[in-house]
Amino acid sequence: MLEIKGAVKTFAKGTPNEHAALRGLNLTLADGEFVTVVGSNGAGKSTLFNAIAGTFWLDEGSITLGGRDITYLPEHTRAKTIGRVFQDPMKGTAPNMTIEENLALAYARAHRGPLGMAINKKESALFRERLSAYHMGLEDRMKTKVGLLSGGQRQVVTLLMCTLCTPELLLLDEHTAALDPATAERVMEITREIVAGNSITTLMVTHNISSALTTGKRTVMMDDGEIIFDVSGPEREKMTVEDLLKMYAGKRDKVFDNDRMLFEKK
Repeated sequence: MLEIKGAVKTFAKGTPNEHAALRGLNLTLADGEFVTVVGSNGAGKSTLFNAIAGTFWLDEGSITLGGRDITYLPEHTRAKTIGRVFQDPMKGTAPNMTIEENLALAYARAHRGPLGMAINKKESALFRERLSAYHMGLEDRMKTKVGLLSGGQRQVVTLLMCTLCTPELLLLDEHTAALDPATAERVMEITREIVAGNSITTLMVTHNISSALTTGKRTVMMDDGEIIFDVSGPEREKMTVEDLLKMYAGKRDKVFDNDRMLFEKK
């Protein structure tokens, strides 16, 4: 379970550029829960993810994962139990290493430590088997450098790296935003398969509001460093994009404004 209590983060404190990015935010995810996060630019979505991942520490508040307080753990320690896929397909992998080497590196972190990256036949067979399940031909390109793959292929490799050893929490940071629509949909299908198949507790930031309402079982909207509403169950099932935007307008007395957001219906 992930539990965030009273999260506060202010950047450039005491200067003319002071910005409160998180304002006492509270959020709890049950084990295996898949929650989507939407919000306009500057709402605090990336700040929330960076705080969870340990990119920086909170000014106030706490973060608990699996019953352990991780609020002040360093990022590399949290990375052992938290997987993260970024918007940029080049992040999260070593582009000059092969698919097999990248997967071995991720596997070694969990099983042998950072210096134990030697690949044995059993592990190579495991990597090939897992890649073949995605029907993208990646199992036949194990010796190909990741930097030579397409954006969608790199995201699939990164997804597998993050989930080869099931993490306690998976953070998906707009991981399909840089892909063309067809590839983005395929990567989302694979994402759903991986998350459901392994019951991974997942937070996904998305710029596609329609996708946010049809992926996972719960949607939260952030604005100005706060969660302004949290919908799930029957209320979410019958909610349309228009309903969500009206709810936002009612909460904030303003129109949702973000040219990066996609509002189309599926």
